[in-house]
Amino acid sequence: MSLHQLTLSQIAEGLAAKQFSAVELTQHLLQRIQALDPQLNSFISVTEELALQQAGAADQRRAAGEQGALLGAPIGHKDLFCTQGVLTSCASKILSGFKAPYNATVVDKLAAAGTVTLGKLNMDEFAMGSANESSHYGAVKNPWDATRVPGGSSGGSAAAVAARLIPAATGTDTGGSIRQPAALTNLTGLKPTYGRVSRWGMIAYASSLDQGGPMARDAHDCALLLQAMAGFDAKDSTCVDQPLDDYLAALSQPLAGLRIGLPREYFGAGLDARIGEKVMAVVEALKKLGATVKDISLPNMQHAIPAYYVIAPAEASSNLSRFDGVRFGYRCENPQNLEDLYKRSRGEGFGAEVKRRIMVGTYALSAGYYDAYYLKAQKIRRLIKNDFVRAFEEVDVILGPTTPNPAWKLGEKNSDPVSAYLEDIYTITANLAGIPGLSMPAGFVDGLPVGVQLLGNYFQEGRLLNVAHQYQQVTDWHQHAPSGF
Repeated sequence: MSLHQLTLSQIAEGLAAKQFSAVELTQHLLQRIQALDPQLNSFISVTEELALQQAGAADQRRAAGEQGALLGAPIGHKDLFCTQGVLTSCASKILSGFKAPYNATVVDKLAAAGTVTLGKLNMDEFAMGSANESSHYGAVKNPWDATRVPGGSSGGSAAAVAARLIPAATGTDTGGSIRQPAALTNLTGLKPTYGRVSRWGMIAYASSLDQGGPMARDAHDCALLLQAMAGFDAKDSTCVDQPLDDYLAALSQPLAGLRIGLPREYFGAGLDARIGEKVMAVVEALKKLGATVKDISLPNMQHAIPAYYVIAPAEASSNLSRFDGVRFGYRCENPQNLEDLYKRSRGEGFGAEVKRRIMVGTYALSAGYYDAYYLKAQKIRRLIKNDFVRAFEEVDVILGPTTPNPAWKLGEKNSDPVSAYLEDIYTITANLAGIPGLSMPAGFVDGLPVGVQLLGNYFQEGRLLNVAHQYQQVTDWHQHAPSGF
């Protein structure tokens, strides 16, 4: 098996057995990125010097007797995790030239575990999008079909892992931005409970919704990454001080007695019937493993998209006010005065989708409309959370499609942003409620990958990883790779 086909757990075994070194593995993947990434545009920057330095250090640590599960494992970071001395752009012109003066907590934690950073990955600008088409650095292409989107906003992370350029990557999920691209590229992706992973050094889109998480080929690799990423961080006031579970130990638990909820709202109009069939095939496989199934209802799901597209833009409007052309990043040429500096720096520095969401958010927060829009959206958010609280009194996990459709053609939804927003219908409720969610590979429709989503109760990431891992022990969808990669 070629080095680029290895999973994180296989890499750990190979390094421990001295079958190859971290430096050899890193060099192999850097050559692949150079040769193949021009087809995909998944990387914004490749950190060759840093990667070789970290790989050499990992080899020395192993030579000294250290045996970390991620020691010498190559990964990439979504380009909104601050990485010291490396361009951190959020795929936006307004942060062109910005090199972070410090590491995000997630970057520090993974570096301490011995990972090797191969580069920063492309994304929708400021994580706003479901297709990875809004990046200042150009759209990312889906390795399963280069005429189609890889999903977003973590599309660069998804495409790079799916194409075997890297074995795993970090992503962030504000309304499905880990799970949806994972589904469209045949990966396993996990959005942890809000507060489980530190947001410090993660450039904010919507602070009450954003959560970092792992993207990899299988649940075992996601568990390895989450074990290193998660945990309390005093620098992040939204990070929860709660002991970490042993995610790897949870993987092997049998599924006997698992109660699965199927929300009737997931299987109505709008869902591609062929994806619905794949979901039910997963249900049958889990029943054979000992699970029981129950029909449930999430009655307020229909209000999720309008509520989300008031709350998220409102928070974005506030968060992005700091990008003004004064302190860092892009500044317009020859401003006439301070007002002109603000207007032109922001007008020239932000892309169309970011401007659209800033304007929606500013409007929703303005004096005459705050109660009518923002406050009402927050009340709906509470109703959605209550739906989940009630559901988890009856079931252990909720199962359904990750996306209503397979990957669509590049540019297909650009003239109709609402149709792109509707692709998030099954994912955004987890962010509004703050619960964990996971997408796992479940087959193909017309040669394009399909994902099934698992939702769990608060801090039940281990249970989601367990269910996905047990499913992946009896199926091989997650092992399929796109041709040519």
